[in-house]
Amino acid sequence: MDPDSTARITDTIERIYRGESRRVLSTLIRLLGDFELAEEALHEAFRAALEQWPRDGLPANPRAWLVSAGRFRAIDAIRRNARFSALEELEAHGHEIAAEEHGSRDEDIEDDRLRLIFTCCHPALAADAQVALTLREVCGLSTEEIAQAFLTPVPTLAQRIVRAKGKIRDSRIPYQVPPPEALPERLDSVLRVIYLVFNEGYSASSGETLTRHDLCTEAIRLARLLGGLLPEAEVDGLLALMLLHEARRSTRSTADGELILLEDQDRSRWDRARIAEACSLVEQALASRRYGPYCLQAAIAAVTAEAPSFAETDWHEIIGLYDALLRLAPSPVVELNRAVAVAMRDGPADALALVDALLARGELRDYRFAHAARADLCRRLGRKAEAGDAYRRALALSRQGPEQRFLARRLSELER
Repeated sequence: MDPDSTARITDTIERIYRGESRRVLSTLIRLLGDFELAEEALHEAFRAALEQWPRDGLPANPRAWLVSAGRFRAIDAIRRNARFSALEELEAHGHEIAAEEHGSRDEDIEDDRLRLIFTCCHPALAADAQVALTLREVCGLSTEEIAQAFLTPVPTLAQRIVRAKGKIRDSRIPYQVPPPEALPERLDSVLRVIYLVFNEGYSASSGETLTRHDLCTEAIRLARLLGGLLPEAEVDGLLALMLLHEARRSTRSTADGELILLEDQDRSRWDRARIAEACSLVEQALASRRYGPYCLQAAIAAVTAEAPSFAETDWHEIIGLYDALLRLAPSPVVELNRAVAVAMRDGPADALALVDALLARGELRDYRFAHAARADLCRRLGRKAEAGDAYRRALALSRQGPEQRFLARRLSELER
């Protein structure tokens, strides 16, 4: 084969790796029953492709070829290393691979991805391990990228992933979508992990960058995948919520990375296509009557996104939606967000009483947004000393550069 053809096939293999490697890995995990073995098999399969495809040409079904190559190389490695005493069960999957090579099992490969998501988010795993494992195995982020996103030392993050895989293996956590009766509880765990990934990308918990676009993109991609494979109102709700936030991502900071409040954002730059898609998803989810907290949060975000201006936002509707959310999933953070909406509708004094009552309960004592909200309400009421104390408390709790600079500017303005 001439050099140009070889280069084209090599480029194709790289493109297939970017687009298909997570699908191939999901199926190899099902066939081999072991994360580490499947990852080794994946890399061996692509190594074989780099050797054989430039010589033999592209196979008719590259993904199935890679699955088959990975499986057989794993069997060879097991035999060489005597890692298992019996190969009969593994070799019994041969007919499945044969069917995949004829292109008839794409739906099974997609099902494998769904199985992998539920396995990585199994409730037996620690919450931080669920997030790390999902980003590593489902999204394909490197250990270094995940560690950087969450400001965790690479060895610590790597050990967390190793322990999670060991827990799955040793506890024989099933590689499957849970049965219908267990789905609500398990689905909630999956949605929580996806939203944690998105939140870390949308408003980084620390560091000098306000957002991490790559994490937001991965979370939205996961939600789309989950919705396509498992249609549920709450999946649509979460996807809508993330799309609505993502629609205004580019307006949340200045060109040099400084924070811009919602009321000051340029709404003409909001992504109207994303907003329209999200609002349609919210309507469908609410109409199903099977909605949950994510749908209601998305409905609140939709009211904000559809308002022509900040001043024209329907705060009455938003507060009503927060009331419904509190009945369905009460939490002090939801109460805080409702109090901010009350400030918009009824004024800062009524809202401050609500925030003070929340802080007195102690649940939000170390929640920086509660102190930032109190600072802003006191500032608007002319209570400068209290506002300054609250800004200093919020600043002490913040670990994010743009947020720290914003709070410092507010504090400086008070002290002039």
